[in-house]
Formats: sequence, C-alpha cells, structure tokens
Amino acid sequence: MLGFLIRLLPFWVREPLLIAVGSVLGVRIMYLAVHDHDRVAAVLGVVFLVFTAVRIHAVVRALRARRNPSPAASADGAAVDAAAPAQVATGPRPAPDTPEKDHNAWGQAVAAVAVFGALGAALWVAPHVMPSDVSTPQPASCSGGAHEELPKVYKQTPQPVTGEELCKALNQPDLATLLGTPGETATTASATNNTAPLTDGKVAQPEAEVAFDTYSVNVSATYNELSIDQYVKLMKFGDEQDIKTLAALGRPAVLSSAHTMKLEINLGSGGSGGPVEQGPLARTLSVALDRNDRGGYCEITVWSKSGALPDDGVLLDIAGQVIARIPERPVR
Repeated sequence: MLGFLIRLLPFWVREPLLIAVGSVLGVRIMYLAVHDHDRVAAVLGVVFLVFTAVRIHAVVRALRARRNPSPAASADGAAVDAAAPAQVATGPRPAPDTPEKDHNAWGQAVAAVAVFGALGAALWVAPHVMPSDVSTPQPASCSGGAHEELPKVYKQTPQPVTGEELCKALNQPDLATLLGTPGETATTASATNNTAPLTDGKVAQPEAEVAFDTYSVNVSATYNELSIDQYVKLMKFGDEQDIKTLAALGRPAVLSSAHTMKLEINLGSGGSGGPVEQGPLARTLSVALDRNDRGGYCEITVWSKSGALPDDGVLLDIAGQVIARIPERPVR
C-alpha cells in the first residue's frame, strides 16, 4: 500500500523523498553496524546506500534531459514550423503557442522543499519526544511494601517511619556516587514493614534495601527501648568486630562489623540446598533515633559479594540523607 502511494507521487517529489529517506536510514544503519560490529546490519546499510545512489543517478539524468532536449525533438519542431506557411494563406496566423510547463516544475520544487523540511523537522524533534533507548537500564524504584497493611504495633508507636519511606530516603540519585560507584544504577529496591524478631510483634522494625552491582545497602529502624549505650554492651558479647563509638548528626552512634549469612538453594535437584555458611563482612552504622538516646536506633549496613567495603565516611554520608527523613522519637 505504501509503495503504491509513493508511485502516485510526481517524479520531482517522489525521488527527493526516496533519496532523503534512503540516505538517512543507510547512514544510521551503517553507524550502528560499525558500533555493534554487526555484519548483517552492515549489508543492510549498504543496500540502502546503493538504492539511494541509484535514485540520485536517475534524478541527475532527468535534470540533464530537461536542460539539453534531444535532436529528434528539435527536428520535429522544425517540420512543424515549415508546414505553418501553408496554413497562413487560408486564414489568420495563430498566435504562438505558450510552452507547456513540464509537470508544473515550480510546484513540484516547492513540494520537494516542503518534504525535505518536514523530514528534517521530524528528525530534529524525534529524539526529544521519543522514549530513550530501551536497552538503557533504568534505576529500580521503591515499590515493595507500598500497599502492605501495617502491623498493629505501627499504630501504637508514636510517629513510626514505614519501609516505603525508608526506601525513598535511601534510594536517592546520588547514592551510587556516595558509594564511590557513580556509573552504576540500582538493580533492586525493596521495602517491608516488619516487626523485630523475638518480640512477638510488639516492636516495629521497618526495613529497606537497595542493591547495586558492587554494593548493597540495607536500612532499618528499630522502635524498642534499647539505647546505643546498651546496644554497645550487647555487641561486645556477640561476634561484632571493630566496634567504634562516635557521634553522628549530633546523636550517639556506633560502628561495627559482622559477617553476613550465605544460603544456597538448589531448585534443580529438589533438595533444600546446602547448610548456611558465613558470607562476606558487612559494615553497620547504628544511630540513636533521638539526640537524648531514649531508646531505638536506625541501622545502615553496607556489604558486597567480593567482601570489599567502603570507608566509614560513606556510612556517615548515607546516614545524613536517611536519618534526616526519620522523625525523632517524641518525649514519653
């Protein structure tokens, strides 16, 4: 159908249009072929360029034919002029004929210019209105937990933050830059409205996690009565390493390290997988939920599959943008 409509166009509109389309597609396909090292695309680009060259040759021949009429046409015109005196004796001499415009050349030229202008405008506007390349990875968004019903303890806790709010506070555009990997985008982002383990659902513990190719970051807020000072004492009885107390954002805080757990699940053999193993080391910053350390804390944990960890200053920078969005616990 499209080919039939193109054939209906006048020559001086159809050929410039085919040349413009063929040259644009040919150059674009050849560029992609060289960039992606694709031989099939290279062959297709050559086909478009050869097609364009053939159309250009046809237009050049037509222009030459119009500028230099053939000798046969001139001889026919002379024969007609010789026969003209025989008609003069029988009647008045007719006025000279007005030369017929060949296919309205001026109108076709204007139409060709308009087609070129429309095509150029489309190529200029297309990158701004068309969606970006679908192959470009898009950052993960915080969707998990958005429609999750909050446990009852969240209604009993004064001003608790939700997992979705933690995720949005963590998943900022500059998070990868803070981690020292500015070229990466978040691959996963999740949020849950949990309760703390071993509390029978009486302590709210919302949680969020954002993962990149290099690092993963987890943030949680625990609304219990445990102060940072008491938490440090418990750490010394556990397997935490490199414990360091400090102040973060004017609040008591503590840095610690502990190994993550590694669990492999084999779905192919029907088994439950191997035993739980020790995973890579993770670094955690625990910050009190209020400046007077009346209980409760926010934890920011960073780890990687390779075991590499960023500097402690990175955890402090992340805490600066996350804790600022968590309301301080009111006086009880």
